[in-house]
Amino acid sequence: MRYLLLIFVSVQIFASTLHLATSANPSRLNPILATDSSSSEITGFLFNGLVKYDKDLSTIVGDLAKEFYFEDDKTLIFKLRKNVKWHDGNPFSAKDVVFTYEVLISPQISSPYSSSFRFVQSVEAVDDFTIKVKYKEPYFKALETWMMGILPQHVLRDEQNLMSASFNTNPIGTGAYKLEQLEHSKNIILAAFDDYFEGRAKIDKISFHVIADPMTRFLMLKSGALDVGSIEPMQYERQLNDDFFSKFNIYENISQSYTYLGFNLRHEKFKNPKIREALSLAIDREELVKILFFGHAEVCTGPFLPASKAFNSDVKAPLQNIKRAKELLSKAGYDEKNPFSFEIVTSNSSEIRPYAAQILQYQLKKAGVDVTLRVMEWQAFLNMVVFPHKFESVLLGWGLSPTPDPYMFWHSDNDKQGGFNLVGYHNDKIDRMIEESQSMIESKELSAIWREMFKIITDENPYLFLYIPNAITTVSKDIKNIQPSPSGIWHNYIKWEKNDNTF
Repeated sequence: MRYLLLIFVSVQIFASTLHLATSANPSRLNPILATDSSSSEITGFLFNGLVKYDKDLSTIVGDLAKEFYFEDDKTLIFKLRKNVKWHDGNPFSAKDVVFTYEVLISPQISSPYSSSFRFVQSVEAVDDFTIKVKYKEPYFKALETWMMGILPQHVLRDEQNLMSASFNTNPIGTGAYKLEQLEHSKNIILAAFDDYFEGRAKIDKISFHVIADPMTRFLMLKSGALDVGSIEPMQYERQLNDDFFSKFNIYENISQSYTYLGFNLRHEKFKNPKIREALSLAIDREELVKILFFGHAEVCTGPFLPASKAFNSDVKAPLQNIKRAKELLSKAGYDEKNPFSFEIVTSNSSEIRPYAAQILQYQLKKAGVDVTLRVMEWQAFLNMVVFPHKFESVLLGWGLSPTPDPYMFWHSDNDKQGGFNLVGYHNDKIDRMIEESQSMIESKELSAIWREMFKIITDENPYLFLYIPNAITTVSKDIKNIQPSPSGIWHNYIKWEKNDNTF
């Protein structure tokens, strides 16, 4: 008995837990329904796609697929790994891929990711470990589409309503970690999957602490209660001391995301493009970046990021011009006696955005614009404001892939429930350009049409593009084997190591 007890104690000592924080409860731990950042982050540990980007974001490599190739410009072949298991021990096969595709195109679900499969003509399981995808026409994102997490057919084939299925809070994936515990507004615990096809993760558990308040998250990080966390520039520059830097490493790079103020173009007050131009001229983007970021960000000039082939370097952010803004508002019938007014809604999941909203409110006041602010909890913000389109304007952000797909955000087809065209942007020319670009596989031609889209969208001001923040990540020095890269630090997380006393 004493011998067995000693073994048990030894296991306790060497078990390891990575402590993280998330700002909100995940809405659905299902990769095809995960549209909020918390759900997306957690499902990334639970599920795999057929392919993924390498650590440099430059090349697509195999994930559940060990190899892939095009038979011709409309036929894609995937050879699947044979050693993959689901978290319940069942084997992964081509049937799961076909099933996931059929779910994604089903009218029974509402997923913004379904649009990525609109050019697929058929998905066929040639055998248990070979998939043949036929496209209606060549598609520039044919490979990237299959980064979508794959679902288990044997678990979900008889599910009548996936939108409300228990699977969404009790998922079964193929990922390096499996769900062990889900306590809303408290703790989400993932456990390393012993049979993961790339080898068991070296850290035994990941504990996500659900903490809505950004200051509480920051204080937990400072105290060492969290192992990894993001910090804001003001915190980095003004609120950390040498003791913190002796315990944490700092990794900083430009993020793959931007923040914008989006106008609900379904509202009459925002349909006049001159009004939107006036609002754009009333704000000072450089001042916003300077006050909020202390040099750890840059001004965003349009809908695609600087590192992508879609970026148009000829388009510059407009400079603040209060006089011209007032002139445009006056021509539209607004003055001191009848000021233009609207509400900005944002969430408290980021410490920065409520402050950004206050600065915008102050800047717009100089042009005679009355702005009211509403700051909400993240899930309430998404479910009550963003997705039902019940807002005048939203202060929000997008994370983009290295290969942007303007269809998801800017095509009028996606002005619908569950779509990502949240502001109701409609432009027939942009629709045609997007449709034309989808079948372009020649890089220079595609880049040229994207850059033209960039200018047209920016000129119309459906969003006021604001800033691209740097991602500043802190990692405890107790965590070993971190390898920073253009994609960040997470690409090799199964090789991270940590010894602590958590069981």
